[in-house]
Amino acid sequence: MEVRTPRAPPMSLLAVYRRVLGLLAVERPLFLLVCAGNFALAGLIFYESWLFGQVIGKLVGAPQQVWRYIGQWAGFGLLGIGLNVWVSLYADRLSHRRRQGAILAFFEHALRLPPGFHAQHHSGGLLRIMHTGASNLFTLWLGFLRSHLATLLSIVVMLPVAMVLNWKLASLMAGLLICFLVSMSIAMRRTAGAQREVEKVHHALAERAGDVLSNAAVVQSFTRHDAEIEGVRGYSDRALAAQYPVLRSWAWLTVANRSASTLTVVAILAFGVWLASRGQASIGDIVTFAGFSLAIIGRLDQLASFAAGLFYHAPALREFFQVLDAEEPGDERPEMPALPPVRGEVVYEDVSFSYASGGPAVRHLDFRVPAGAKVALVGPTGAGKSTAASLLYRAYDPTSGRITIDGIDIRSVRLSSLRRNVGVVFQDAGLLYRSIGDNIALGQAAASAAQIERAARAAEAHEFIRAKPEGYATLVAERGRSLSGGERQRVAIARAMLKDAPILVLDEATSALDSATELRIQRALETLTRGRTTFVIAHRLSTIRDADLILVLENGRIVEQGRYEDLVRRDGAFARLARAGEFVAYPDPPVVLRTSRSPKRASVSAE
Repeated sequence: MEVRTPRAPPMSLLAVYRRVLGLLAVERPLFLLVCAGNFALAGLIFYESWLFGQVIGKLVGAPQQVWRYIGQWAGFGLLGIGLNVWVSLYADRLSHRRRQGAILAFFEHALRLPPGFHAQHHSGGLLRIMHTGASNLFTLWLGFLRSHLATLLSIVVMLPVAMVLNWKLASLMAGLLICFLVSMSIAMRRTAGAQREVEKVHHALAERAGDVLSNAAVVQSFTRHDAEIEGVRGYSDRALAAQYPVLRSWAWLTVANRSASTLTVVAILAFGVWLASRGQASIGDIVTFAGFSLAIIGRLDQLASFAAGLFYHAPALREFFQVLDAEEPGDERPEMPALPPVRGEVVYEDVSFSYASGGPAVRHLDFRVPAGAKVALVGPTGAGKSTAASLLYRAYDPTSGRITIDGIDIRSVRLSSLRRNVGVVFQDAGLLYRSIGDNIALGQAAASAAQIERAARAAEAHEFIRAKPEGYATLVAERGRSLSGGERQRVAIARAMLKDAPILVLDEATSALDSATELRIQRALETLTRGRTTFVIAHRLSTIRDADLILVLENGRIVEQGRYEDLVRRDGAFARLARAGEFVAYPDPPVVLRTSRSPKRASVSAE
């Protein structure tokens, strides 16, 4: 189930903005109401400019009528203030709610994506994409709902009306608008590539910083402080070097637009005076158009600011949408059947798998494990042991062949129902930054304190947990760093015990334990595996001896299979691994924790 983010051509700025606004459709009624408020504000902007012209005109021609227009101006001004307050209030509320909604949607979607996706993306980079994208969405939503929509609407309203009133003066305003649009288009085209490079460097900086901080102990132990600081500083310098040319281009654009605005106002006044001298325009017309031009210039400045903001935000938003577009597993649809109650028979039928980044990881795996049996996967590093086991809980899907549980193809059932029936104890315990009790209850959120304690006792973890300052409420540091390796593994084993899944995968579950500690928890592992179909990846002879079937892998293939005694007598690949020191034995005679097994559990066959 290896998922890649789509590599479609970058979305245009217009497509990005359409998608940004499309996310507001969740609250369509309120969104439309705020848009209607903006439309009313745009009309008020136009009407106030017209009233201003009428006041000046009447002062010259009919002073007795001035107060009527001043009264209207005051009334509409108060209406505009109230409308602005209402639009701002609900624009803020809508934008804040949708920002939280965007964060939750991103987190939920990313969490559902399979391990193949997360293997390609650094967690620090994904967090940066989530927070930066949500913040940029908020900024654009708030700007659009508070001012940009009213700006666009006012331009759309003012220009046609101005053309009707006096097309000669209005043509100068139209020329200014065209000048703005052309200059912004040129600036965007020239700087788009540079801004994408800026975002790439910022992304790399976030990944590098997150990587260093999450491995601070390693960096300190190798005295890499200065080198890593220099590395991050290098990314920062590259980001600034890439950003400065973009800023220069937009600075020149601002200067050019301001110059054009000033010249346009002067031209309107000069041209208006000339028209008035010929009797083709009144003083009120000239003042009205001057008001129109000043209002439009103010709106065009806002429009330029909006375009610049969208331009700067677009690369980060494209990354945000690219993650959202990564396909989730299709087998979580409600119509997909759940895996029925599991006995635990597992069959691999000619299973092969290749990572996208390399050659085949496993090839033509064929074997059957009856319910309740234990199979050990052994082989040199890189032989494909962990990959073969991970296919069972669908960290990835086979390139060819199929895996069945109780005769049911695992790809034909809902993924969540499959994983509820497979417990995994990883080589890296994978503890969360929560209490010890919460970590144990990860697979059984409704577990009571008594159930959590029983699982911990069975995993030989209760004594060390009880000795902690706050017992089961003791907070575990990031990735369990506040616990020893053996403590982390015992918490992970307790977690698997509490989950109580019928199928179990132990991926080097005792690798973090010394011999003395491992001897103490052998009973825990025996309790955990009893009655469950168990896949064990291990280098301990005590674990391998106890398996019903041993699969020996080399270069992704099964080169030998059988019981321990048979493989030793055969003097083949397994015996060579033993002689090469691949398996660890205790200094004392090996402890063999075999229990009497039913004939059914012992009858393991390979197909």
